[in-house]
Amino acid sequence: MARIAGGDSVNTAELATSTHTGTHVDAPWHYDDAGARLDEIPLEVYVGPCRVLSVTPQGGYVTPAALAGLPGTLPPRLLLHTGQPAHWAEFPEDFTALEPAFVREVARRGVRLIGTDCPSVDPLTSKTLDAHAACRETGVLILEGLNLSATPDGDYDLVCLPLPLAGVDGAPARATLLPAGTLG
Repeated sequence: MARIAGGDSVNTAELATSTHTGTHVDAPWHYDDAGARLDEIPLEVYVGPCRVLSVTPQGGYVTPAALAGLPGTLPPRLLLHTGQPAHWAEFPEDFTALEPAFVREVARRGVRLIGTDCPSVDPLTSKTLDAHAACRETGVLILEGLNLSATPDGDYDLVCLPLPLAGVDGAPARATLLPAGTLG
């Protein structure tokens, strides 16, 4: 928009994007007209203990079988590494989605935020958004588009900071993992 080389006093860029670009959070209002908007969700939901878990899809979905061998109680944030690359040359049309039964099972085990390295928890062509609906039913929030390509499985502290936008359905976010226990 402005360039010092062009006679302006500063360099300034313009930003225009969707609220669901790159790594982003979905506020419940994204998939439920009666759901909370982003500014109604406490930031604490996005900060604290989490587990990174590599999963192998079955028929294109993460199923409850992915939880075999895990304890009955999980950290409040679960980040799923499905094998998506760190960067997409083109928007992926085929990626791993979540079975609603998986969402319900992790919620039963204490998860309140599901993160994935995919652009959505539902298939791109879904019109019913069954995984989003399961998140709505269980009160689980959604974080999508993570870069987990070089992250080993294990326990961490998540710091996810969505852009502080009011009255919206989601926002791009900066998400980083710290060693477990760093936040106290």
